[in-house]
Order: sequence, then C-alpha cells, then structure tokens
Amino acid sequence: MYLCCESHVSSAEDAVVQLRQTSDGRMALPVYSALDRLYERCGRQQPWLVMPTARLDTLYEAVRFDVVLLDANIPEEYRHQEDDGE
Repeated sequence: MYLCCESHVSSAEDAVVQLRQTSDGRMALPVYSALDRLYERCGRQQPWLVMPTARLDTLYEAVRFDVVLLDANIPEEYRHQEDDGE
C-alpha cells in the first residue's frame, strides 16, 4: 500500500505519515492500492512511501488513527503543494 507523507525525505525512517481529520472528527489514514491512484486522487506533488499491508498494525502503534481510507479522493484545496523554491 502507498501512504501519503508530510514531506519528501530520502530515508523511510524519516517519513511522517499524513493523517486527515474526517468531517465527524475521526483521524483517518489515507492509503492507496496503487501509485497511479495516489497520483490521481492526491496530486503528483504528494510525497509518499510504500509499506506492506501486514505492517499496518505496527504503524497503528506508532501513529494512532481511527479509520483507514482506501483510495480516497483528496479535494484539490487540501492537496500537498510544492514550495516555491522546489
């Protein structure tokens, strides 16, 4: 699965996964089943990392979330934007 990250990093250990708050206040972890879906639904500027689905429990222990959103569309106004200098 592909996970959205807060920023581009050179090492997976430095990555910070991106959580989104749902309209009912829950914290959601957006995950994508393929890279083309992530690009289509989050934009090509979205930093990401790939992680085996079996590691989701380990991730949950480190980063608490209430729900997993599979292949969710992120509205353009909430998508990651590159800094002007990049």
